Amino acid sequence: MKIKLGVIFGGETVEHEVSIISALQAIKSIDKDKYDVVPIYISKDRTWYYGHILLDINTYKDIENTKKYLKEVTLYKKGDKFFLQQTTGLFRKDLTDLDVILPVVHGNNVEDGTLAGYLDTIGIPYVSSRVLGSALGQDKVVMKQVMASCDIPIVEYTWFYDNEYLENKDEILKRIKKIGYPVVVKPATLGSSVGITYVKSEKDVRSAIEDAISYDVKVVVEKAVENLVEVNASVLGNYEIQKVSPIEEVMGEDEILSYQDKYLSGSKTKGHGSKGMASTNRIIPARISDKLTKDIQETAIKVFKVLNLSSVCRIDFLIDSKTNKFYVNEPNTIPGSLSFYLWKEDGLEYKELLNEMINSCIKEYKNRARKTRSFESNILQNFNGSKGTKGLKK
Repeated sequence: MKIKLGVIFGGETVEHEVSIISALQAIKSIDKDKYDVVPIYISKDRTWYYGHILLDINTYKDIENTKKYLKEVTLYKKGDKFFLQQTTGLFRKDLTDLDVILPVVHGNNVEDGTLAGYLDTIGIPYVSSRVLGSALGQDKVVMKQVMASCDIPIVEYTWFYDNEYLENKDEILKRIKKIGYPVVVKPATLGSSVGITYVKSEKDVRSAIEDAISYDVKVVVEKAVENLVEVNASVLGNYEIQKVSPIEEVMGEDEILSYQDKYLSGSKTKGHGSKGMASTNRIIPARISDKLTKDIQETAIKVFKVLNLSSVCRIDFLIDSKTNKFYVNEPNTIPGSLSFYLWKEDGLEYKELLNEMINSCIKEYKNRARKTRSFESNILQNFNGSKGTKGLKK
């Protein structure tokens, strides 16, 4: 009997289209002998849709017109089973049952723990980091604070909220100047290099901050690593077991790897659309020493464990090629293209990677289900509401 696998993608985030590309790549590679795929699309207005035409990339070229052929749905639990239910029409109708969820989402209000929390509330197993890991992986400020507390190497940085900048620009600009230019200005909770600016001098920093603020309420400003080499390693597993992929050296055309480098470079060839992170220019294995490779891979696993990550993640690093010092840039809890291209270099085909991810999720779900969740006693049986908590019998 096949496993009913719900693949959730989309969302209101600026990474909406990237999520669609990543999800359809995964769906194409899923072992159809083991899984029945149920596509679940979250539109930019946060409505959930179901329909098999969601499997066709052409559907999204005019999604507003296509919505009339889709069913609006919600996910809920009935007894020991989980169902996708149609929410429109005279009667609510169960469209299909589901066993496991594979979220292939990027950005705020989905990848940041929001979706994980919703799925936890329902109780269905899902193939990604849980709420804490997802939230830590999305917020570039909090993740740095946690990593610094565990002696994980990070660049010097400062951060602030949009209102703090508007109320006290001079103080914040002094803090940035103290770090020293060049710097990188980033929205704190976005991904896919959206809203990120490399700033060489003080005269350009204000416009970079204003751009970041247009995307996010929180901004982080980092000391730029000069003589920069960007490398990434993927980690697969959970809190018990972790595997680390070969390291890639990512080749960008800008000072930092941009959205253009990541997602639009593949569309330059006539007749070929972007393949997401899989289309980025890269060298595998990275052109670094064996010792540096080992140190970075060990640090990737440490980040994975410290930040409570699960499933497949990608940890991004910055190297100063003159000093050979490296820094953790950030983790990606649901990386573009699920980093399948890195695991392929290790002999693990995408279909096998997805199998490992789903199997690990189910195993961890069963392990957690065996933990004590509540006590048999019910203190409310002896509760006298008129006396508050003092009304409990001793």
